[in-house]
Amino acid sequence: MSETAIMLCGHGSRDEGAITEFAAIAERLRERVDVPLEHGFLEFATPIIRDGLDKLRDGGAKNILAVPGMLFAAGHVKNDVPSVLNTYMAQHDGLTIKFGRDLGIDTRMVRAGGDRVMAAVEAANKANGEVALHDTLLVTVGRGASDPDANSNVAKVGRMLWEGLGFGWGEVAYSGVTFPLVQPGLRHAVRLGYKRIVVFPYFLFTGILVRRIYDHTDIVAAEFPDVEFVKAGYLNDHPRVVDTFLDRIEEIEGGTGNMNCQSCKYRMQVLGFEDEVGLAQESHHHHVEGIGTGPADNGGHSHDHGHHHLHGHSHDHGHHPYPHADHPLGPRTLKG
Repeated sequence: MSETAIMLCGHGSRDEGAITEFAAIAERLRERVDVPLEHGFLEFATPIIRDGLDKLRDGGAKNILAVPGMLFAAGHVKNDVPSVLNTYMAQHDGLTIKFGRDLGIDTRMVRAGGDRVMAAVEAANKANGEVALHDTLLVTVGRGASDPDANSNVAKVGRMLWEGLGFGWGEVAYSGVTFPLVQPGLRHAVRLGYKRIVVFPYFLFTGILVRRIYDHTDIVAAEFPDVEFVKAGYLNDHPRVVDTFLDRIEEIEGGTGNMNCQSCKYRMQVLGFEDEVGLAQESHHHHVEGIGTGPADNGGHSHDHGHHHLHGHSHDHGHHPYPHADHPLGPRTLKG
């Protein structure tokens, strides 16, 4: 039995398609590692993270490498998942859990996004006639969070796609929480005068938010029939996404993965969020762990509770739950 194992920690969704796609990523990873791997969710889906940890521990694991199955480090990665892992490890003597970093800004992720965007462009050219990229505007749509660091990462990805692919212009919008939202963002984009606007949801998986982005695109497109709107696919199980996950696991093993704490609102005096430095770390998702995955719960419920609650984050250097730049050794062992 292997004493080392991997835990893939997801956000969770009431959308069965999103849960299926996440499980498929876990299976792709399982095929490429030589130790046990389980997955679990923070909220609104089963198995929950503790279920996966139980299974690994029952199988003999004593050293668990936990990797967040999320694009960027906002409150869930910086606070909620580490809180669940901290609590679990404190309850089980002899167990070590090391938490890796988010997928983040990575050239492989950008290239995966570029493939999704260009596939949509090529399909539109074939269906409607070719429009030059310099006459096309790209709108990259992120999830949106109450963490400006995560929101700025969406903007950076959008810029890298815009410049790297050669679009005439690029804009960024968000599905919720922050601004601009999709409809006002697209209406602003129309005023810039481009013949075609490509809307790219920078999301890992399907779900109510991705469908809502497409619905908002249709609404704005109906208002401006002279502009062609093209809807690109989300990232899903692109091979480069899988490669990035594997790299994050290797970072945990090698102790080389550092999060960007210089811009973390829980650690530094970030403009506009000064009162959130050093908030106590605790998960806000116990009340929704494991619910919402049955057929009766999946009737179009919008998991859009806004994420406006504060994500506590104690930054005691002796109990820091994730790797960061001040600790060059990389991933720290989680302490309760």
